[in-house]
Amino acid sequence: MLGVTRIINRVQHTVRYKMLVLVLFPILLVMPIALMLATYWGVNFSYDQLYMKVNTDLSVSHDIFGRIKRDYLNALGKTADSYTFRAKLIGNDSEAIQKQIDQLKKEHSFSYIQLIDVNGQPHSLNQPSQINVSRQSSALKAALVGKPSVGVEIFSASDLNRFQLSKQVHLPLIETSRARATKKMVEDRGMMIRALYPIVDTSQKVLGILDAGILLNANFSFVDAIRDLVYGPGSLIKGSIGTVTVFLDDVRISTNVPIKTGERALGTRVSDEVRTIVLDQGKTWIDRAFVVNDWYISSYEPIIDIDGNRVGMLYAGFLETPFRQSLINALIGLVLIFLILMGLASLVAVIGAKSIFKPIERMSSVVHATREGKNLRIGKIKSTDEIGTLANEFDVMLNLLNKRKFQIQSWANELEQKVDERTSELLLKNNELTSMITVLTKTRQQLVIAEKLAALGELTAGVAHEINNPTAVILGNIDVIIAEMGAQLEPVQDEIDIIIEQIYRIKDITTNLLQYAKPDAYAGYMNEIDVNQLIEETSKLVQHLRPDISYTLEVCLDASILILINRQELQQVLVNLMTNSIQALPNTNGLVSLTSKNFGQKGVKIVVKDNGIGMDIDSASKVFNPFYTTKNQGEGTGLGLSISYGLVRRYGGNIEVASDLNSGTEFVVTLLKAPVLLEHEDMLQQQLGELESL
Repeated sequence: MLGVTRIINRVQHTVRYKMLVLVLFPILLVMPIALMLATYWGVNFSYDQLYMKVNTDLSVSHDIFGRIKRDYLNALGKTADSYTFRAKLIGNDSEAIQKQIDQLKKEHSFSYIQLIDVNGQPHSLNQPSQINVSRQSSALKAALVGKPSVGVEIFSASDLNRFQLSKQVHLPLIETSRARATKKMVEDRGMMIRALYPIVDTSQKVLGILDAGILLNANFSFVDAIRDLVYGPGSLIKGSIGTVTVFLDDVRISTNVPIKTGERALGTRVSDEVRTIVLDQGKTWIDRAFVVNDWYISSYEPIIDIDGNRVGMLYAGFLETPFRQSLINALIGLVLIFLILMGLASLVAVIGAKSIFKPIERMSSVVHATREGKNLRIGKIKSTDEIGTLANEFDVMLNLLNKRKFQIQSWANELEQKVDERTSELLLKNNELTSMITVLTKTRQQLVIAEKLAALGELTAGVAHEINNPTAVILGNIDVIIAEMGAQLEPVQDEIDIIIEQIYRIKDITTNLLQYAKPDAYAGYMNEIDVNQLIEETSKLVQHLRPDISYTLEVCLDASILILINRQELQQVLVNLMTNSIQALPNTNGLVSLTSKNFGQKGVKIVVKDNGIGMDIDSASKVFNPFYTTKNQGEGTGLGLSISYGLVRRYGGNIEVASDLNSGTEFVVTLLKAPVLLEHEDMLQQQLGELESL
């Protein structure tokens, strides 16, 4: 692992190794890819050629099979068309006819020959045991109308027994790997090349039919003849063997495929994969196949009987191992050539890089030494190319840079001293200015709000005086009604009490409005109150708001300090804040929380928080301005929060707001235990004047 890390570091920090990587990377990447492509192409091309050859071999085997069938039919036709045979048949010379049939059977190695009459039955000259095996096939029907035919037919054990051929075809099946499962243990049927040739007179009248057959079961001369023609000398490489097989269904009934030395693989069966393609689907198989006990380049085609049924297969193929070994040897040679070429190319690249980058490495050493403070030089370089010239000029540049370094250092020391002095002065002034700006900004904000509240106070004072007059008239008339009606008012006494209560509430409101115009006149209405108790009472007053939705009102009261303040005014502030929070709630899952806690030993903090629609930064900065509202037109006047702000500030307290759009709003009310009544305008004007004078 350490060795790999060291090599990676060299590659990352050395030009020589980077260049070597750039040069060797194509060699080490392209050549292996080319090798793999060549190997892939070579293997595919070689096997394509093998498949083309075995396909040709199968075609030749098919043609030879067809030619052999035609030869048997022609041999039968020579006898049937001869004048002598026809004359003997017309003369019913059974002995002469039988003699010619026996001679024909011996000459062409027919397994059987029989003469059939025009009724499709064995001729009377045949022995009683040799009766009809034709089963009125389509070939026999054609021969009866004068058409010769030859083809493959499957004879049953009983048919073969009539010709004493049953022992010749009796074949025990050998269990074969990859073959389809079967319960059959013995193959006792025979595959026959059956030739039917009609005997006609001069008027083309059918006199009889010569019926002859060649049994293919264990007919080694048949498959060996095809093999010798297809796989003659020089057709295969050394070590490979060509084979031809005739299958009855999927059983080898005649083959030269060896199961072991000197023994043919009779009774073995073809693989299930080949059987499915050839026998079940009627297609030709051209591919590698596992034949008995080894891999062969194989080709199979179905054998069709006279009636068009698939009854077996014809196989031609050759042993794959010699071809595969020859291909492997060729690929090994190709790989060795590639490796030798890659090694030579890498060696040339390494030697060339060493001679080219030696000056660069010396320059790199000087650079590192210079960085560490050493006074090292490259020295004379013999190379006269661009890199050698650069190395020689590098020393000249270092000497010049060293001279300039001392000059710059001297100037830098003087400049640094002056900069430090000026920086200290500017830092001090900047801190003072920052502090002044912060105080000025806060004071200006408070002054703006105070001016707006003062203007609102002047307006509300006039309104309050005007409301008090009709209120006094209404209250006087109510007293007259009570005196005049007496006991008759009992049914509506509760309503009369509510009217009087609301009139006094109006008077309280107008009195509060007058406090904004003349705060000193009403500053005496203060008493010590428990804010927790006041919050509980106030929360009951606002519970009826927004009955159309369901929301939660959470109360957490931890304050323990009593506050000196006007109780009604503080309740009005809380009602305003809680009303705004409830009206801002969503239609579902609404939450308003009321919290009180001590503000050190100085006073109390009251927090009103909701999860409503919230406000953006611009709206939050204007929320205490008179007549500013975020509600829809007709839903609010914009005075509630500005009045609340004025009430709290009068007693030296403060209201702060924090809000995010769609995330809710939080109001924090700070109340002092021992408040000092403030004249907002005078105090703020005085503070602003002092700051501006600075």
